[in-house]
Amino acid sequence: MLNTQRVVISEVEGQIFARGLPRSFDSSNDTPDRQKVLDWIAEAGFADCVVDEAGVQQLVDDCASRTTPFVVMVAQRMDATIAVEVSADAMSAAVSLSPPKGGRPASIDDVLRALNSAGVSIGVDHDVLMAACQAGIAEKLVVAHGLPPVEGADCDFLELVPQSADRAPKVNENGLIDYRDHGAIALVEVDAPLMRRIPPVPGTPGHTVLGQPIAPQPVRDAPFASDLLGAKVSSGDPDLLIATSSGLPVRVPCGVMVEPVLKVREVNLATGNINFDGTVQVEGDVINQMKVLASGDIVVGGTVEGAALQAGGNIAIKGGVIFGASLEAAGMVSARFAQNSKLTAGSILALDDAALECALQSGNQITIGVKNPQRGRLAGGTARTKMLLKVPLLGSPKGSVTKVEVGADPELERQYQLLSERIQVEKTNEENLQKLCQHLVAIKDPKGMLDRAKTAWRQAAQLWGKSLAQRLELDKQRESIRNARLEITVETAGPVQVTFGSTKLVLQKHYGAGALSIDKDAKIVFTQPDGKAFAAQ
Repeated sequence: MLNTQRVVISEVEGQIFARGLPRSFDSSNDTPDRQKVLDWIAEAGFADCVVDEAGVQQLVDDCASRTTPFVVMVAQRMDATIAVEVSADAMSAAVSLSPPKGGRPASIDDVLRALNSAGVSIGVDHDVLMAACQAGIAEKLVVAHGLPPVEGADCDFLELVPQSADRAPKVNENGLIDYRDHGAIALVEVDAPLMRRIPPVPGTPGHTVLGQPIAPQPVRDAPFASDLLGAKVSSGDPDLLIATSSGLPVRVPCGVMVEPVLKVREVNLATGNINFDGTVQVEGDVINQMKVLASGDIVVGGTVEGAALQAGGNIAIKGGVIFGASLEAAGMVSARFAQNSKLTAGSILALDDAALECALQSGNQITIGVKNPQRGRLAGGTARTKMLLKVPLLGSPKGSVTKVEVGADPELERQYQLLSERIQVEKTNEENLQKLCQHLVAIKDPKGMLDRAKTAWRQAAQLWGKSLAQRLELDKQRESIRNARLEITVETAGPVQVTFGSTKLVLQKHYGAGALSIDKDAKIVFTQPDGKAFAAQ
């Protein structure tokens, strides 16, 4: 407490008051200013308190003018402040501490009470909290952590016959299918283990700092596929799939089936045409005018000469494809070389050497000369694929124009066109029904048709909305084709016509190694190995 001639400064329950006497009691007639009052507060032992500036000014004014005793609050003690901030996801809580001003510092119990008031009930780090309280100051210091859930593992299937054919190839982030050589087939015998099912592992729940539980993502469980041809679940192990017949193992979703295999030395007039429900393995050649149809794969150890092969799986030819042969596979087509023939693959078309005057088509990619760049060439004919054509030498200076079309998906474009036509019809139908409802409302629905018209209108709008969503999905697929590339690993030679979607260009100059693609302006560009790109011409 400070007692001057005119002013007494004292504390009452944490508040600092100045009690003053009128001017008549002050023989010096001296009026204090702001700094003098602050000095009085400090001399009274309240320098650490929070000064009330309005009260200080009031004291100065009262000392100058009051003729009666007065009391003014000029300062007060302030305890340490505690602020708790819980993150938006409630997975952490932070504390901010400000030091006291003449008041009481924050204790651990004080901070724990503040956390509890904010709902924080779990995950508090007491060591961090203790250090903050000892320091007396903190700025958004994280003192509590939630516990994220531990995610489980989905059911998985481990293939025990890695050489088995895959009838459901996966597309990577670049839109390409992983290329694997299926030139040989691996046969299995009865009771051979085919696949092991790895049961799912459930996750462990977590929690927020507010004590709310966080469930892990549900795990996917799936049994082996039912009715697998040539395979069954082992009687002694419910997670093991074994073969019930000998043949070719084929990977399918959630399982492996075993296709029967027909083995012949050669396909000729003696054997006749072959139509087999399974896989056909030909040790030698398939000669002119013969046909081989298989629901599974076709593997030929020799050459296909003017014959027609059609497979529901893959076609693998060890030799060449010549003399107007025709190959069509739902999966992959591979051969050493092809000349004057037609090859169509649902996924990948791969030739070890050259393709001369052929009609090549693939649903994903065409690769030529990957194993033998010195002999790899695409000369003459046409090559049409969706995402990638890769070849060392493109074109021939002595041959006809080599026509290449990349970024082509006729089936996708057909679906898009049909869907667009359907959307227009559905839009017109929805608009007409809307107008009918408005008309019925205007004429006060004399025949009671409004409810039925509204129901039909809602159904038409929903149907139109579903079709619009389907078109958005097709738009995404069409957009992905913009990543299509024509890769030349050595050079171009002779006349080459390149088409990307609707953009067509006849190359007028020679190009070395690099890649042709289409830019955002639908123009064909050539990119060199060093990354430099320029408009193709």
